[in-house]
Amino acid sequence: MKDGFIAVACGAPKLRLADCAYNAEQTFTMMRSAENAGVKVLVLPELGLTGYTCGDLFYQEALLREAEEALKTVLTATRNLEVVTAVGLPLRVKNKLYNCAAIIQRGRILGVVPKTHLPNYGEFCEKRWFASAPEEPVTLDLCGQVVFLASQIFECENIPGLTLGFEICEDLWSPESPSVKLAQAGATIIGNLSASNDVVGKDAYRRQLVTMQSAKLLCGYVYASAGAGESTSDLVFGAHQLIAENGTLLAERRFEGGLLISEIDVQRLACERRRTQALAAEADSGPQDYSSFSLTEGKTKLTRCISPMPFVPEGKEDRDTRCREILLLASLGLKRRLEHTGAKTAVVGLSGGLDSTLAVLITGLAMKMMDRSLTDIIAVTMPCFGTTDRTRNNAVLLAEQMGATLRTVDLSQSVRSHFRDIGQDPENRDVTYENAQARERTQVLMDIANQSGGLVIGTGDLSELALGWCTYNGDHMSMYGVNASIPKTLVRHLVGYLSRDGEEPELHDVLEDILDTPVSPELLPAVQGSISQRTEDLVGPYELHDFFLYYVLRWGFTPGKVYRLAQAALGRKYSRDIILKWLKTFYRRFFSQQFKRNCLPDGPKVGTVSLSPRGDWRMPSDAAADLWMAELETLS
Repeated sequence: MKDGFIAVACGAPKLRLADCAYNAEQTFTMMRSAENAGVKVLVLPELGLTGYTCGDLFYQEALLREAEEALKTVLTATRNLEVVTAVGLPLRVKNKLYNCAAIIQRGRILGVVPKTHLPNYGEFCEKRWFASAPEEPVTLDLCGQVVFLASQIFECENIPGLTLGFEICEDLWSPESPSVKLAQAGATIIGNLSASNDVVGKDAYRRQLVTMQSAKLLCGYVYASAGAGESTSDLVFGAHQLIAENGTLLAERRFEGGLLISEIDVQRLACERRRTQALAAEADSGPQDYSSFSLTEGKTKLTRCISPMPFVPEGKEDRDTRCREILLLASLGLKRRLEHTGAKTAVVGLSGGLDSTLAVLITGLAMKMMDRSLTDIIAVTMPCFGTTDRTRNNAVLLAEQMGATLRTVDLSQSVRSHFRDIGQDPENRDVTYENAQARERTQVLMDIANQSGGLVIGTGDLSELALGWCTYNGDHMSMYGVNASIPKTLVRHLVGYLSRDGEEPELHDVLEDILDTPVSPELLPAVQGSISQRTEDLVGPYELHDFFLYYVLRWGFTPGKVYRLAQAALGRKYSRDIILKWLKTFYRRFFSQQFKRNCLPDGPKVGTVSLSPRGDWRMPSDAAADLWMAELETLS
């Protein structure tokens, strides 16, 4: 489907034990509902045409014959449906009985997958009736069609990356799950036909198992368990349905039955497999038997949650946990650097803005880890033409309340002298006017670090580096950049976390005021005492740029797909034209500013997205953006 999104569903139709005709009707009715909902892959429960809990009735010839007739009925009733469906039934093959999944589409049996690992404990005694999957593929005549009975994959001919594999219930619980080899052979979506009963706590275990299998195999996992209609003699079946993708649970339902629908992004999975090459070494070790199918191409409606801020967890508990971990990682990295270099001080340019605030707070945490006095932090305020009283006062107040050593260096005269040296008209408020101040700030910090035997701690964040919103050899440079892999949207939450939940309540008021201050480099003169230069008015909302950054760098999505996802996640806040405008800005700046990123100082990696030229992002400075910009023009 368009952009790699495939609509998948778990189904739990009502059934009657041993009433195959009734179960067939429920099955094809659910298939029709799935087709009408745009579903392309549907997984139904284990032994759904007979019921899982038939027990010794599986010895009855009448039941086995009617199960095959029921499959024939389903095939006839769904010959015009293109949804690929996994239907469970028992099958007789060469004097053995197998617990099988018949994979069907448009009235055709694409293949039959037998269960490999049979439970034989407690209430589950499948070895009493069934045989394990044969080691070699078996050819059989089923419903007038010649098909393979084997562990196999099903490849879509016209949608790149869409390859299906199936296993049955206990196969997932086994240490040698068939899904491992299926994924190694190319399967990006694994379906599981199950009949797992419910007891207290088992749902959590199942959920963890499904999500972790999807993470381990870099796949989508669709798990459909039996529900209403199964025997309750000793067990209760809760129709537990789960859809997961690469360790993320997309959708879940219990005790309701019906259809559970979500979308799996096979492009995303393929990208991650190429990036990690985790499955590449075993690419030829899985099943060699496969069937092909095709689907009508179209645009899949998105129902899955797309976070507007992918770097920031939505729940407070998860968000606080993320903040604690990032602060720990960043401060540990700085601690190690200070110890290794024997630095006597840590020098931070403190502007009263968010980035420098976070940098000095992380530096404070590192000093505490080393049992050093916070007076070893030299916080330098450097007022110049654009500095407002609000930011200057907040910088001074923060340094004093932390207990850092405060130094104030007014840059006005030295910058004016520099303007005279190079013949710059002070009334010309061009890029030279701005960058001269930024570079003078860095020179002052470097020289104070030399005076005090210290290191300059960089304050620039990941979002600024992506956009190149930093002055080359100005704020672009430091001796250790603690914020280098922290995006702007997360910087705000980290400072907010330390303000509200940190160990220093005396910092609360000043941190809250800093959080309320507009983001600005303060390089142009203030207007009536207020900030005149707002960064987001110039380069665009960081909320949008961080969204673009995540999907462009982490997943390698095309501009069209990033644009579509941005509309889905942020379309209520920003119009299509605004999203496209700033997406063009992102690509243009990202490509043109790579030369700044190719000589970045060291900094701790705290997340999956980083722009360090030493490992995470290697890109030539003169790469052309034409390919991406051309696609953006088609979106206009």
